[in-house]
Amino acid sequence: MSHQPTEPDQTDPDPVLATAAATMGRRVLGLGALALLGVLMIYLAFSGTTGMATQIGFLVIGAGALWLAEQMRQATAQRVELTRAGLRDSDGTVIARLDEIEKVDRGILAFKPSNGFVIKTKTRGRGRLRPGLWWRVGRMIGVGGMTPVRQTKLMAELLADLLVRETGKD
Repeated sequence: MSHQPTEPDQTDPDPVLATAAATMGRRVLGLGALALLGVLMIYLAFSGTTGMATQIGFLVIGAGALWLAEQMRQATAQRVELTRAGLRDSDGTVIARLDEIEKVDRGILAFKPSNGFVIKTKTRGRGRLRPGLWWRVGRMIGVGGMTPVRQTKLMAELLADLLVRETGKD
């Protein structure tokens, strides 16, 4: 039985226009590297060949790397979705409403995640970190990291187009 494309669901008031999600290969590589760093740091802490302050430092770095790996594992199991209302996480967390977004920047000199883009909002928001997927600091939101560039590029272009249509500005 062949799969025929279907028309968009007319009953969905806020259909998903684009998604950005971490690929399995990127997740395995990124999580593996962080977990390995954590384990090695903890091993060095207990090897007893360094001073007490260094051992404590290794323990803190190792525990931090393992904590960050777990945060990244949870975050990259989700995806970022673009709708006409704005950006959201697939768990329902609103990242930015379209009417809050001032600018989308994919430029080379932009402070953005790898393979991603950055959004400047009109108002400051609470800091959030979903490592490998998105982050927010003040008025800046970065989307990307473990996501393929083709997904985030499409999302950034669609978002910029939505902003132009909404505001009437180039």
